This record gives sequence, C-alpha cells and structure tokens, in this order.
Amino acid sequence: MIQTPIESIRDVRSHLAEVVDRADRDDTPTVITRRGKEVAAVVSIDVLRRYQEWEEREINRIIDERMAKPVAGVPLEDVMRETLARSE
Repeated sequence: MIQTPIESIRDVRSHLAEVVDRADRDDTPTVITRRGKEVAAVVSIDVLRRYQEWEEREINRIIDERMAKPVAGVPLEDVMRETLARSE
C-alpha cells in the first residue's frame, strides 16, 4: 500500500505544483493538516470522480433497498444519513 503523504498547509503552499503533480501522476492523495489536525486532501480528478460514482451507486442501492421493503415514516434524510455513515 502506498503511504499517503501528510503535509501542513504551510508546506503545501511552498510546493503546491509538486503535490498536484503527485496526485495526478500516481493517484496518491496528500492529506493537508492545519495545526496538526487533518483538514483536507489533494486527490486526482480521477479519484474524486470514482468516489462520486461510488457514492451515487451507494445512495441508489440504499434507496432501492428501502423502496423494496417500505417502512412507514422513514424520511429520506435518514436514508442519506445512513448512506454517509456507511462510507466512513
């Protein structure tokens, strides 16, 4: 498994082009920290799109499951919350 680089915002500012090139070239994300806390990541557009496609498939799958076994009073917000919780 490729180790994910972790860098502070200050470090990323000084070599942003390199961070972006690494994400694009290797699909290697860089986690960005602020005061030691992970706050963001730089990923390739391909990785982002794959994640978005996966997320949409998951949402649709859960909606399909719920519609196949309808339960009175299950709000869509609960479905969305459950979907997001599963992806963590």
